[in-house]
Amino acid sequence: MAMAPTPHPCLLALLSFLFIASSSLSPTAPSPAEPQPDVDPTVYDILPTFGLPGGLLPDSVASYSISADGRFAVFLKGPCYVQFEYLIYYDDRITGKISYGSITELEGIQVQRFFIWFDVNEIRVDLPPSDSIYFQVGFINRKLDVGQFMTVHSCQDRVSGPCRKPWNRILELPSPMVGEAPILKEE
Repeated sequence: MAMAPTPHPCLLALLSFLFIASSSLSPTAPSPAEPQPDVDPTVYDILPTFGLPGGLLPDSVASYSISADGRFAVFLKGPCYVQFEYLIYYDDRITGKISYGSITELEGIQVQRFFIWFDVNEIRVDLPPSDSIYFQVGFINRKLDVGQFMTVHSCQDRVSGPCRKPWNRILELPSPMVGEAPILKEE
């Protein structure tokens, strides 16, 4: 009976090296216990890719969708207010069309000016970027400092703080003083 030739030790070492190298280069599936990384960017990540500050929307975004043509819908956990240079109201659903440097056809954001609420129709920034951002309200463009929109702000579910104090003072009735005689007397 003929014996099979024994492989050369160098050939065995080379085959072992190639096997180990190829298995270390191939991707391995993560085990079920390992957490999967979040691959979907947040809306706060999306805004800067369009040249807009990430803090245009409050911290209460629940979800969003964006189509290939730039039409978007952002859903908040509920309607709310954020105090910037002006008080801004966010509806629970915000829609519009985003393109580099601007949001047009905007619905769901209002700004308060002199106790009156106005719809914000468009938001845009200068190209190349500057320190300004523009809010279009009707036919009026309001230039604001972009710095106030660089960080994401907390959403308030009602008007509070310094914005509410003037109304409190106007609507508040003075409390009667102790020992003060009544103005009208019933008989």
